[in-house]
Amino acid sequence: MTDKNNGNSNPFTGCTIVATGKLENFTRDGINSKIISLGATVANSVTHKTDYLICEDKPGSKLARARELGIPVLMEQEFLKMVSA
Repeated sequence: MTDKNNGNSNPFTGCTIVATGKLENFTRDGINSKIISLGATVANSVTHKTDYLICEDKPGSKLARARELGIPVLMEQEFLKMVSA
């Protein structure tokens, strides 16, 4: 297996991530800080450059847009599992 993250142990390094909806474990600032700490970029809107959408309750139009563009959607718990793996 090739490690594209140069020693980093998470799959999000270098990715662009959008978080939407009400999250259980994070405030909006909290999830954005976590994303940045993983070496990823926070975005406010879903575009073709988005790598992941993290959502929980009431994701709204961002979820529809992510599905339309074929962007992987992670529930908050899936995101946390991937971070800790």
